[in-house]
Amino acid sequence: MELSLQPKELAQYVSRQLQVFFPDGKSDGYKELCKHMNDVLQRVECCFSKVNNRYFYHEGQVQFSHLHGDQYAMFLYYAANTLFRKGCDSGICTKLFQLNRYLHGLDAYYEVELPDVFLLVHPLGTVLGRGSYSDYFLVYQRCGVGSNHDIYPSLGKHVTLRPGASVLGNCQVGERCTLAAGALLLDRDLSEGTVYIGDPRSHCLKTQLTPIEIWR
Repeated sequence: MELSLQPKELAQYVSRQLQVFFPDGKSDGYKELCKHMNDVLQRVECCFSKVNNRYFYHEGQVQFSHLHGDQYAMFLYYAANTLFRKGCDSGICTKLFQLNRYLHGLDAYYEVELPDVFLLVHPLGTVLGRGSYSDYFLVYQRCGVGSNHDIYPSLGKHVTLRPGASVLGNCQVGERCTLAAGALLLDRDLSEGTVYIGDPRSHCLKTQLTPIEIWR
C-alpha cells in the first residue's frame, strides 16, 4: 500500500495530535501505535482495496493519505478498534475515538465492530452505534445506527445509508438495501434489495437496484 507517511511517521503524527487535543500529561499512545501500526494498516489496506474510487488507488496500487479526510477517519477508527482488540489502555483508545469526533464529526466508538469492508463518505455528524454490521457498508453524512429500548439493528451486506438516514431499534436489514436521504427505519425489517424512503408512518418502496459501482 502506498502511504503518505510511513508507519512510524504516522504513529508520531497521530500521537502529536493526541498531545494537542488531550494535554493531560498521560500517554500519547506513540509506543502502542508503533507496536500495532502494521496490524492497523493491514486492516486499512484490506478495506481500501475493495473501494472503487480514484482517491483510493494510484497507478493500480492501494493508497492511503493522512490528508484525505474520509480515509483518515476510517484509519482512526481502525487504530482505536485495533488497540482495543490488543488490550491496550482504554484511555488511549478513548482519545483516538474522541480525536475522530473532533476532526471529522464521526462518532464510532472503539468497541463497535464495523465490518472489514466499509466506506465513509464525508461522514460529518454520523453516529454508528453497537449494531451488527456486514461488509460493503456505505454510509454518508448525518447518518445514525442506534438502539431503541436497548435493541440494536442488524445490517446485511451492501447496505447503504444515504445522507441523513437512520436505522434504530429492532431492525433486520437485508442485503443490498438502501435507505434514502432523510429516511428513518424504526423497529421494522427490510427484505433484501429494498429501497426505503420516508419514516415509520410511510411504506417502503421495493425496486430493482442497479449494482453499486463504488466497490471493486
